Amino acid sequence: RPRPRRGAAEAAGLIAAEPVSNRRAPGPGTYDMVHYGHSNQLRQARAMGDYLIVGVHTDEEIAKHKGPPVFTQEERYKMVQAIKWVDEIAPGAPYVTTLETLDKYSCDFCVHGDDITLTIDGKDTYEEVKTAGRYRECKRTQGVSTTDLVGRMLLMTKAHHSNIDEDLDYRKHTDNFGKGPKGHSPWTGVSQFLQTSQKIIQFASGKEPQPGDTIIYVAGAFDLFHVGHVDFLEKVHQLAEKPYIIAGLHFDQEVNRYKGKNYPIMNIHERTLSVLACRYVSEVVIGAPYAVTADLLDHFRVTLVCHGMTEVVPDKDGSDPYEEPKQRGIFQLVDSGSNLTTDLIVQRIIKNRLEFEARNQKKEAKELAVLEAMRRLEEEKH
Repeated sequence: RPRPRRGAAEAAGLIAAEPVSNRRAPGPGTYDMVHYGHSNQLRQARAMGDYLIVGVHTDEEIAKHKGPPVFTQEERYKMVQAIKWVDEIAPGAPYVTTLETLDKYSCDFCVHGDDITLTIDGKDTYEEVKTAGRYRECKRTQGVSTTDLVGRMLLMTKAHHSNIDEDLDYRKHTDNFGKGPKGHSPWTGVSQFLQTSQKIIQFASGKEPQPGDTIIYVAGAFDLFHVGHVDFLEKVHQLAEKPYIIAGLHFDQEVNRYKGKNYPIMNIHERTLSVLACRYVSEVVIGAPYAVTADLLDHFRVTLVCHGMTEVVPDKDGSDPYEEPKQRGIFQLVDSGSNLTTDLIVQRIIKNRLEFEARNQKKEAKELAVLEAMRRLEEEKH
């Protein structure tokens, strides 16, 4: 039987196959600072076919066309592979997607978001596959962008947990990040994320625990869901033959109590989608209590409670939040082998602050030039 056709993707776009039995598909992109917007793009791409290959660019390619990546290529490969809609990754995918790349991975077509990706000299990276009719588009997720997340970190402000309009510093910053000298790009700008039950349903697995499953509970902020979290959840997943991992996410105010500064960077709704997109997680408790109580353990029939090697901050009354699972003998510390934390990511970004701001202004200028060219073409037609 001939090998099934499939799709390929790079760290800036995706390639998916026709939803026909035995056909497969991939996609391409940068996937630096992977967030739920990327995951939603991959979810949509996967729905267009039955096999998704995601091409991820090398550090060298990204630095050449976009500026310095926050994460290394190895970290980005691992992060994309952990998203539950991804069947395979294509490491070192070329920045410009060609028909040769699609054919190499036996892809029927390529999928990308409805924003524009440009090369260093301002050309559309999907021009060749678009011309050949092997390009499809999915909708960009409103309310999140790497630009916005970087902005939140650089400002270290709490404004993103309340009403953005009240904070003039935040508005001024997003203006600098999302506006070039001549206007505002719809792709780089910042908009507010609005959670709906439909979004949660799209991301949730909907699977109930089955007889024989080991129900494992983990809790935390899971802020800026990153490869350190993935390493931890993967290790927890390996503890049982049939693991069913429930992640308890603390409310923003709780996270701010034990983390301080402007944490969490992402609000509870954003963190919920980020964690649900991970292939190792079966269920999320939105706004879990800080102390792991007897009620919680009994309600979910938890057989094991795990925590990483990071410090456990006492509860408001000074008690150990893991006292109950420890008394039951079901508490286990898990060493992920990773030292990456949300703090370290923020430090990486602040260290590269000027390069990031320059990168976003250049990106904005290129996007505006493309918009202007498209407008002129429309005028000429009429």
